[in-house]
Amino acid sequence: MGSVMVDSAGAAAGELIREIRRESGLTQAELARRTGMPRSVLSAYEHAHRQPAVAALARIAAAAGLELSVGPPAAGLDLARAGGILTQVLDLAEMLPQRRRGELAYPVLARRAA
Repeated sequence: MGSVMVDSAGAAAGELIREIRRESGLTQAELARRTGMPRSVLSAYEHAHRQPAVAALARIAAAAGLELSVGPPAAGLDLARAGGILTQVLDLAEMLPQRRRGELAYPVLARRAA
């Protein structure tokens, strides 16, 4: 299965599900039956009306006899350029007028992992 890169996460998930169906030769109804999901939910995922959780994507892939895996970014991604754009965005954000509201409160990671 090829790499899927789309701007929107929901659209990327929909394209991934369509590719899973193409690879497996399953209809939307058959894939929905195998996953135990309503066909309407699977359709909403495919058309980016809803965004599936990673567990749902893994379940869909497994029902089609495939395995979902996460790997490094696609070769076409220029990390240096992306870093430069991020720096520019952060610099612009610093120039916006703002009111200081105190320190940001971040959740303690150890507590969330438990």
